[in-house]
Amino acid sequence: MDRNLALEFVRVTEAAALSAGRWVGRGDENSADAAAVESMRKAFDSMAIDATIRIGEGERDEAPMLYIGEKVGLGTGPKIDIACDPLEGTSITASGGPEALAVIAAAEDGNFLHAPDTYMQKLAVGPEARGVIDIRESVTWNLQRIAKAKNKAVTDLVMVILDRPRHAEIIGEARQAGATIRLIGDGDVQAGISTAEELTGIDVMMGTGGAPEGVITAAALRCLGGDFQGILKWRSEEERGRASKMGITDFNKIYTIDELAKGNVMFVATGVTNGSWLRGVRYTGQGATTHSIVMRSQTGTVREISTRHNFSRKPNYGW
Repeated sequence: MDRNLALEFVRVTEAAALSAGRWVGRGDENSADAAAVESMRKAFDSMAIDATIRIGEGERDEAPMLYIGEKVGLGTGPKIDIACDPLEGTSITASGGPEALAVIAAAEDGNFLHAPDTYMQKLAVGPEARGVIDIRESVTWNLQRIAKAKNKAVTDLVMVILDRPRHAEIIGEARQAGATIRLIGDGDVQAGISTAEELTGIDVMMGTGGAPEGVITAAALRCLGGDFQGILKWRSEEERGRASKMGITDFNKIYTIDELAKGNVMFVATGVTNGSWLRGVRYTGQGATTHSIVMRSQTGTVREISTRHNFSRKPNYGW
């Protein structure tokens, strides 16, 4: 993919973040998500690309989400697969909490996992622990391997995980092993990415969450040199049937990072609320400021972009 597309994708996540930012702390998840979706769609449709949403928030009957199979862009230019979450952290945004993002990943046509919107068991680490994890093994086994790879004791490790009843066993075992647990209410894309940034203090992410977020996290970690494994977790036979129509034959497959996001990948995110890496949207009398990150797997380049938006001149994407 042309590296010049990276800046265009930043404009897309900025549009979604600027719209969602108006709903921070207002207690309305649906309105925040709808605003982000609509602005992201409008921004995509101003780009000279022939793109398909491969990983989205739902399928066609669930519009106005950016649904799996939806075509975006002007229909000209390169064919691109898109994985997106216009608002990663809807409940975070509604409550005014940290770590909400607008995020997309892009790959050449056919290079993202094609699967229905379901759940995924995930295991994510940064570059130092690349190649040492195994999602089939126990929590303790993985923590010991990660600690050894990072030249730490298990008691030095910090694991981040969604605060959900389904994770009680994982949390209990990790605590028994001696690791520090950081519970989050939402936003496991940011959590997964944070394993590859030393300043965040996060060593590993485990647990089950949305599969779309898993693919997006895998794309980001490919750019950062980290590692990721995932297993799709089906919520119904109807989901399994849709997956079969999409070409999935092994319903228990362990997906590696390179199987979830292949080839040249770009990852772009803009902060909606303040987080461990990105600052949230800040509105001014004349416009707003945003903080974004852009990554490319081909070069390993990571760019941080701070932008001042002048609303009297900027095209209207819905904010």
